[in-house]
Amino acid sequence: MTTLLIALGAMVGYVIAYHTYGRWLARKIFSLNPAASVPSIELNDDRDFVPTDKSVLFGHHFTSIAGTGPIVGPAIAVMWGWLPALVWVLLGSILVGAVHDFGSLVVSMRSQGQTVGDVAGRVLNKRVRVLFLLVLFMALTIVLAIFGLVIASVFKQYPSAIFPCLVQVPIALAIGMWLHNRNVNLLLPSLLALAMMYITLIFGNTGVLATINQTMASWSIITWVVILLAYSYFASVLPVWSLLQPRDYINSLQLITALGLVVLGLFVAGLFGGAAHEGGERIPLEISAPMIRANPIGAPSVIPFLFITIACGACSGFHCLVSSGTSSKQIKCETDAQFVGYGSMLTEGFLATLVILACVAGLGLGTENSSGEWVTGEAAYMARYASWDSAAGLGAKVAAFVDGSSNFLQAMAIPSGIAVAMMGVLVASFAGTTLDTACRLQRYVIQELAGTLCGKSSNESNRGLSMLSLIHI
Repeated sequence: MTTLLIALGAMVGYVIAYHTYGRWLARKIFSLNPAASVPSIELNDDRDFVPTDKSVLFGHHFTSIAGTGPIVGPAIAVMWGWLPALVWVLLGSILVGAVHDFGSLVVSMRSQGQTVGDVAGRVLNKRVRVLFLLVLFMALTIVLAIFGLVIASVFKQYPSAIFPCLVQVPIALAIGMWLHNRNVNLLLPSLLALAMMYITLIFGNTGVLATINQTMASWSIITWVVILLAYSYFASVLPVWSLLQPRDYINSLQLITALGLVVLGLFVAGLFGGAAHEGGERIPLEISAPMIRANPIGAPSVIPFLFITIACGACSGFHCLVSSGTSSKQIKCETDAQFVGYGSMLTEGFLATLVILACVAGLGLGTENSSGEWVTGEAAYMARYASWDSAAGLGAKVAAFVDGSSNFLQAMAIPSGIAVAMMGVLVASFAGTTLDTACRLQRYVIQELAGTLCGKSSNESNRGLSMLSLIHI
């Protein structure tokens, strides 16, 4: 029952925060005006500056800021017990992270869509701009490398996620062309895209597709990273409406519905227990981890490492790059900023909450230990978190969430293979949307850096008049 109360309380708390604190920020602090001019309309070039429906932009922004941060971070932090992780996610996302994302979006939106680096250079001096842009360039380079590695690792660990993730690209291109050229209502394209993605998820690891998945899963990590970075390059230079927007949007549909199924499965497991294993009885849903675990074997001190491990789930500086890099260039009305900037971070905070519950309660419904034995309850938690070394490595962190959340899905009689594939696709898709957005942000940073060094104004740089953007055009 504790697990259900936490999930329900977090959900209600985020809704209340959005309609109280978020609304107060929008009205009293930022004074959002629906009649104010915005960069997407004033500088519309049908490439980077494109007025976008707030639902589509929410999908882009949410999936771009989320990535695997709110999954991997909380999956590590529960090493110190579930309470410290939960408190920081709830308070951090509402009072720190969402305010940070919302504010950076508004500042950039009122600065002709400039990135945070260019804004800093404009209000300070040219030297600061160059240094800040160089820091952003190096940081984004690291982000691209890490997320390329994350996706490659997920594909090798969960081959059933490969085809469903790859097929999202042609679906997104078709949806992008359809919406851009025909200006149709979002409902029909959204339903069709969502149906196609779930069909490929259910049947994407059967027959010849299973053989193809296994073959691609055997490719080396570096091969996958090269392929993913090549894709990201094309996603960064194509018009934003053709691939980046629609892929992020349809991904958000799939990811949010998957999270909805996880929540539903959590409530089913809480009321009726988890799926029976090999003819046994249904296992009651209980938190298997300690509330506070002060000294895990080999682990560093909870302070400050709790706040280092849980970044995107509570507050992350990368989010201001997305807010000021892509989202501010697409928002078509100032008042949409609350929904996009503040609402997306609250949704990410709820995702982090679900990750915590999956790792401390979902795992307890049953998993295999290092010896291949089926264990439940506290033994299942300790199988993954007995010591810092046992939880080391990207695979262990991702697996803790995937196994725990798939247990929620299996409580609703969803087959194990489909449940694991769904969660594998969720992780890889979140990482993929961040990867192509980060590559586009890197292009903006290079444009602004080149414009600064060549003596061009910020406006010229943002309009794509630097030498690099002329090459792309």
